[in-house]
Amino acid sequence: MTVTALVSGGKDSIYAAYLSETQGWPVDELLTLRPTEEDSLLFHTPNLDLVALQAKAWGKRHRLVRVAAADEAAELAALEAAVASASGPIVCGAIESSYQWSRLVRIASRVGRRLYAPLWRRDPARVVREEIACGLDIRLVHLSAEGLPADLLGARLTAATLAQFERIRATVRPIHLAGEGGEYETLVVDAPFFCGSIEFDRAERTVRSQTARLDIWSAHLKRRDGLEPVRNPP
Repeated sequence: MTVTALVSGGKDSIYAAYLSETQGWPVDELLTLRPTEEDSLLFHTPNLDLVALQAKAWGKRHRLVRVAAADEAAELAALEAAVASASGPIVCGAIESSYQWSRLVRIASRVGRRLYAPLWRRDPARVVREEIACGLDIRLVHLSAEGLPADLLGARLTAATLAQFERIRATVRPIHLAGEGGEYETLVVDAPFFCGSIEFDRAERTVRSQTARLDIWSAHLKRRDGLEPVRNPP
């Protein structure tokens, strides 16, 4: 059986793929959809090029599918074609987004693929704590919510950071603790099951009002086995 995981590079998609493996569904392929616009409702967009390095670090195949146009119909058509071309079950990291879930379920059913979502309807704070506890090195690469300070940009997501998010939720505004409402987005740069860590060569910070973004323009995989590093193209 060949398993394909929808992976954006963020914590939830990587963790869902990892859980798939621990629960007897070994992942063969990481599948990434690249939308035309950065404000896609369906797909995560920051630093998608680095999924290729994650795949190398994890020993997985990687497939990148570009979306032809900037509208929902084009995104759904690209997703359906990509899922249909997979040869087995599809893994996703959805937690509470009914928008994403309903569309994934409909597409998987239409093309005859089983959908596995190990995080679906689980408590978001508990999911984040598990992701941290299992050893994921998660970096904050996009912040877009009142109360999230720009100095968190590029920082590692830790239990202390999550506690800070919980205080913001209680006193400033009701944010989704896993960031599924777009309050923050992440990039996994290392994991116990990676052969090395992703290190940034060139990155750019952009801070505007209540939005902060870290764009990684080039990076490399620093291997733990002492072999030559793997670089992504600039």
